[in-house]
Amino acid sequence: MTSPHHRPTRRDRLDLDPDTVERDLVKLVLTVVELLRQLMERQALRRFDEGDLSEEQEERIGLTLMLLEERMTELRERYGLRPEDLNLDLGPLGPLLPRK
Repeated sequence: MTSPHHRPTRRDRLDLDPDTVERDLVKLVLTVVELLRQLMERQALRRFDEGDLSEEQEERIGLTLMLLEERMTELRERYGLRPEDLNLDLGPLGPLLPRK
């Protein structure tokens, strides 16, 4: 418990600047979307390799993944985020996303 004479330092306060909160939220959402995109991409590559898909399905999946990656790039650029910013450090488990 803090004493009544304790004045919060800058470190003790939450930064509730609307721009920062929005950027942090976008960063978290884009990190989750990027994780899902990478998982979908790996699954699609596995299915391509196994010959599970018709030519039309391969084309549709490839186009969808390409458009999703383009949109992710646009959103990162809008919020001043780099690809490496979309990764969470899970401590002893390492990063959430594989490093390229």
